[in-house]
Amino acid sequence: MYFWVDAVYFGTRLETAHLCILVIMGATVKGDKELVGIWDGYAESEQSWKELLLDLKSHGFTRRPVLAIGDGALGFWKALRQAYGDTKRQRCWVHKMENVWDKLPESRRAQAKQCLQEIWMAPDRARAKLAFDLLIATYEQKYPKVAACLEKDREALLAFYDFPAEHWVHIRTTNPIESMFSTVRLCTDQTRGYLSRETTLTMVFKLFERAQKRWRRLNGSQYLSDVLEGVEFQDGIRVEAEAA
Repeated sequence: MYFWVDAVYFGTRLETAHLCILVIMGATVKGDKELVGIWDGYAESEQSWKELLLDLKSHGFTRRPVLAIGDGALGFWKALRQAYGDTKRQRCWVHKMENVWDKLPESRRAQAKQCLQEIWMAPDRARAKLAFDLLIATYEQKYPKVAACLEKDREALLAFYDFPAEHWVHIRTTNPIESMFSTVRLCTDQTRGYLSRETTLTMVFKLFERAQKRWRRLNGSQYLSDVLEGVEFQDGIRVEAEAA
């Protein structure tokens, strides 16, 4: 129902010097986070992600995920439209804030962080939009790249407001995967230069498999069946159907 996606590069003995591993984590209707799969691809290309998603469908994963959470890698989003066209998109706020900071002098980053937090921590979409508009107006003249970086993903950054408020902490970022990548990198960095493709994939899978037993269940698991059935949520609150 929910998909968190990301990619990570590791040093191997491959001629290309680095192996790109594509990871998808999902959430079940009971609220348990599960590793959907790990694949190696050619960078984060559209073709690699497309092959991955079609492989999922061929193994019986035919029902579309309701929401996909990922960074700005265009390859994934293009592939997602081809495999699961109706899936909603949520851009990871952690990655987006990093994108913004890269376009600002260090002296302005603390202020920008506060402005960004006022958007994604707003209690409803209306106030998030007001904070969004204020940030754009503040930066668009002196830092147009910052304004453009945010504006192009406005809808995808605010998609979480259409889901239960209890889920927001889980679906605003790709942190469920990112937290694992730090552990995986630590283990693989210790043997960098000595791992084959097969060994790297096996190691990453085993680390994720072990960590999966300790993953935190989603808050508000009672709402997951509603989300799967297409029940409407507005600003995190279930919209009750009007009586006929």
